[in-house]
Amino acid sequence: MPGSAKDLRFLLAVAAPSAPVVGWLIASYWYTFLVFFGLVPLLDWLIGRDDAPSPGAELARLERSAFFRAILVAYVPLHLGLIVWGATVAGSGELAPWQALGLTLSVGLVTGGTGITIAHELGHKRSRLERWLARALLYAVSYGHFTIEHNRGHHQRVATREDPASARYGESYWAFLPRTVAGSYAHAWRLESARLAPLGLRWWHWRNEMLWATLLPPAFAVALGAAFGPLAAAYFFGQSAMAIALLEAVNYVEHYGLERARLPDGRYEPVSERHSWDANQVLTNSFLVHLQRHADHHLNPMRPYAALQPRADSPKLPTGYTGMLPLAAVPPLWFAVMNPRVPKGAG
Repeated sequence: MPGSAKDLRFLLAVAAPSAPVVGWLIASYWYTFLVFFGLVPLLDWLIGRDDAPSPGAELARLERSAFFRAILVAYVPLHLGLIVWGATVAGSGELAPWQALGLTLSVGLVTGGTGITIAHELGHKRSRLERWLARALLYAVSYGHFTIEHNRGHHQRVATREDPASARYGESYWAFLPRTVAGSYAHAWRLESARLAPLGLRWWHWRNEMLWATLLPPAFAVALGAAFGPLAAAYFFGQSAMAIALLEAVNYVEHYGLERARLPDGRYEPVSERHSWDANQVLTNSFLVHLQRHADHHLNPMRPYAALQPRADSPKLPTGYTGMLPLAAVPPLWFAVMNPRVPKGAG
């Protein structure tokens, strides 16, 4: 059970999959976009930020509470159910093209925004079940390699030129997107090959997680197409594309222009709170289970999301992700807002 009424705010993550369904019910297929990129940023501004660190006893409670883990597990069937539901609607052929596009992208907005965020959290758990649930969420958006590259690649190479998920100063989102998608996928293959080699296993062995990450999404699309028609298969890949684009937009925002310095011995300086952008807007952090407290996540990757703390010395975004992501899609506006904020010497 929650320890306080404040804990209940994270239930908004579980509510997120309802948005495309509501849009369909009221015949407003872009409703989800209006909510998350219109209403939520406005409410973020009205509600404000939470910059206060948790006292010691409260922090310990937040780290131990089973309620927060239950939210993550409860989200999984809703995520998978939303994708299947969307396939039935899209596959019916009853929607006009612009309606089908709105439905597809709205589902992708949820599966990529809340879904991959929760997969990210589950992927950092020690429990085998929770890690499998993370994979299920990611296979359902055609990005099953994410936990491999994120946990074993990004966390080691963050804020360096070697990390495809760290955006460089002056790099637009549209230049970053193909670089990070291709680079992350290729590096995940290398990581899996390196893991299997000491076991004497070749890349085609069934224990290679990259095989499953590559083959299962097309299999899902074929299954949906067989069950609900070819438009359902197209819808599956469409929502996946939206989810991937949204995830990588978040990656773009999280580390834009921040770089770790080289030490005299050629190694990089240790990761610090100065190498991630933070945003402490309450509402968006509720939907995204504290993903915006990103500096503390990099310093404490195994810390449960509810216990992530604001970091005083981390660079701060001017608004939450729901306000920053549309800005990232327009490079001149992004550069005008963000380039002056990049700490001197960081880019």
